[in-house]
Amino acid sequence: MSGNHAVPWRLLEIVDGTLPGYRLNALNAPRGLPRRDGVSYETSFVGPGMRGSVRLSYTPARLSQVPLLFSTTRPPDVLLLHVSAPRGGKVSLGTEVNILPAAIEACRARGGLILGQLNPQMPYTFGDGEYDVGLFDGLLDTDEALASPPTRGESAASAAESAALIGERVAARVADGATLQLGIGEVPDATLPGLSRRRRLGVWSEMFSDGILSLDAAGALDPDRLVVASFAFGSPELYRWLDGNERVIMRRTEVTNDPAQIARQPGMTSVNTALQIDLFGQANASRIGARIHSGFGGQTDFIVGALHSPGGQAIMALRSWHPKAQVSTIVPMLQEPTTSFQPTAVVTEQGVAEILGHDEKAQAAALIEHAAHPHARAYLWEEARRLGLT
Repeated sequence: MSGNHAVPWRLLEIVDGTLPGYRLNALNAPRGLPRRDGVSYETSFVGPGMRGSVRLSYTPARLSQVPLLFSTTRPPDVLLLHVSAPRGGKVSLGTEVNILPAAIEACRARGGLILGQLNPQMPYTFGDGEYDVGLFDGLLDTDEALASPPTRGESAASAAESAALIGERVAARVADGATLQLGIGEVPDATLPGLSRRRRLGVWSEMFSDGILSLDAAGALDPDRLVVASFAFGSPELYRWLDGNERVIMRRTEVTNDPAQIARQPGMTSVNTALQIDLFGQANASRIGARIHSGFGGQTDFIVGALHSPGGQAIMALRSWHPKAQVSTIVPMLQEPTTSFQPTAVVTEQGVAEILGHDEKAQAAALIEHAAHPHARAYLWEEARRLGLT
């Protein structure tokens, strides 16, 4: 079914009330899924709705590879899609295109059932998510608001200050005319004030949120370049801006997350985050205590693509100290499986550690002195000597 924040809840409710048992595949599913005997989950990116379930089957895969699963190991029998109201005989997948075109093709090829939840509040977006109404075996009319990020409470002063410092340092590395991979969260939001002063920026991103509105209002976006993404999540204002907007084209995952396509974007600047980064430049963004927390997502796709882009860079941005666990996010060596490795630079509120092109000892020294929290540096130097990195 449509995942992320575009779940067709009404269709899911009908299916759950009809079938005693089924397996449910959704990407980054939110809370609220049926959690009863007979319902099992499968995904390649674990969201809050599936996280921690004993009935979860996690299939590791970079996001660019997930569409292949539908024609191989994870064939769909029924599709539940959240779509816009019809326009000219077509509906749009709206905010969630992503892996769904591949699922539609695989389901249709095996004679499966394709059901749509029509919603006039789903924006009509152009691109790979437009389909003739005749594609569907059944359509259900609804009218309900789309999910939006919760309003954030007042952050602690130190946390807000850390995010602002990271944002300033990231923005300082972005040149006029660069192409951005935008995300959602405190650090991307904190990067916007600096980016709003840039000009002729392009967007080639797995997803975007309300930050795109700020850049557009500031005149930072290149009017001659389409905004390209695969899904979106944000405020009602963002959804209104997106509806019928010819400056935005929503592409399937095989396009947006293809490292070769990403590499063709001028000055491709990818900004990602991680749970931990070690002195070898390896990042863990997927697992906690070896248990799956999320998944590869598009991080690997965009890091590889950005590093091959003319003037491109792959930035890892994170706080140097985990506020809840009270531990350093810069560690000697990962004890978890690696999600990605060797970015251009690691940015924290402490500074910028340049990685690309430097030998392993210089990388380790930069991470310790410029990215790690001062409380962790003595321990990291000791471990660096033990690991032969001094």
